[in-house]
Amino acid sequence: MKHLAPSLPKRRAVRLGLVLTPVLAVALGTSVIWQTSYAAFTATTTNGVNNWNSGGVTLVDDDGSNGGTGVAMFNVTGMKPGDTGSKCITVTGGGSLPGDVKLYGTGYTTSKPGTADALAASIDLTITKGTGGSFGSCTGFTPSGANGDVHNGTLAAFSSRGSYATAGTTLWTTTANTDTSRTFRFNYTLNANAPTGSQNGSASITFVWESQNN
Repeated sequence: MKHLAPSLPKRRAVRLGLVLTPVLAVALGTSVIWQTSYAAFTATTTNGVNNWNSGGVTLVDDDGSNGGTGVAMFNVTGMKPGDTGSKCITVTGGGSLPGDVKLYGTGYTTSKPGTADALAASIDLTITKGTGGSFGSCTGFTPSGANGDVHNGTLAAFSSRGSYATAGTTLWTTTANTDTSRTFRFNYTLNANAPTGSQNGSASITFVWESQNN
């Protein structure tokens, strides 16, 4: 006789396995969802909007240039030994920073350069600092020091001051947020002993004031 009863537990185990497998799958799926939805608590603090702005210096003169190239002080023709002339110009410095002002020359030219016959070597140039006066007129000018305290020599000698670095002494130091001015008197004379070789000659230069913050 055959006995069928012992086979029943195997079927029950299979059924249990089939039931347990989905349960395990659900449990694992729940674990993954929990981990990926996790977020940390955070906090921040800020330090405003930080800004940086630069200051500056300004420099103008009264020849109508507003910092550029204005009307020249001198345009002399037909000079002969002993001829002389004077002009004044006022320079004003300002800006939010103080600056050291110096004077130098650019674009220098002369006939017969490097020789005794160079016209610039026979033009005596005296530059004096002071107050009063205005462009083209020295009426009311008062020197602040000795005559020729800025330059007392020839135009050729002045030409060696070709940049701020070689300009020499600071003329004055401007004040931050306040305009300050100085007037400069330029006096030229064609030396009475100018050599014959300098006749029909020419010379030119541009005078430049420059302020650099200190």
